[in-house]
Amino acid sequence: MKDLEHKHPLAIRWFHWINFPLLAVMAWSGLLIYWANPIYRIGFGNRTLLKMTVAQKTYEKANLAFRLAEGLSLHFFFMWLFAINGILYVIYTIVSGEWRYLLPDRHSWREAIQVTLHDLHLRKEPPPQAKYNAAQRISYTAIIVMGLGSLLTGLAIYKPVQFGWLTFLFGGYPMARFFHFWITVGYVFFFVVHVGQVIKTGWNNFRAMIIGREVRTYD
Repeated sequence: MKDLEHKHPLAIRWFHWINFPLLAVMAWSGLLIYWANPIYRIGFGNRTLLKMTVAQKTYEKANLAFRLAEGLSLHFFFMWLFAINGILYVIYTIVSGEWRYLLPDRHSWREAIQVTLHDLHLRKEPPPQAKYNAAQRISYTAIIVMGLGSLLTGLAIYKPVQFGWLTFLFGGYPMARFFHFWITVGYVFFFVVHVGQVIKTGWNNFRAMIIGREVRTYD
């Protein structure tokens, strides 16, 4: 027997789908800005394992070079929409009680390991599954924290004089930019994993984020 079961409220779906293009524009415009000073790398000491940039010719062929002013204007405009959407999302989860499904509990870290082992086919027994599993609860909460971090570090970079106290808290302008960059890398990593998980779980799970309901099979 199959039935449509309610899963995601309308507000959660709206916040999710509004946030997706906003975050994409923020990352893309951030790439236009980063082109002007691509200083970050992965390595230790004087040894560089990976430069966090691409060749100048690649930038030019992709039409990403010499667009600093455009990147700044887009970034500074859409950051307010990104911030407003994020703040409204947090307020909604608190008022509606949705936070109870999202916040990790004291068992979440152990259960998240079980989820990971199961996804890697190293554990046969499926982990506990509520509306969100433990790995989802940890990652979705982390994204909220990262959103706050990107907003605060962004303000510290955007107005380092007016928000001098904020820039100081992050260790100065270079460190604020450093944190801002790596939080963005974290977004990209989350997006890749998130899309992979959506593909893995199939159409039923994806449809639930569109219409709010998923098909459940009962014996």
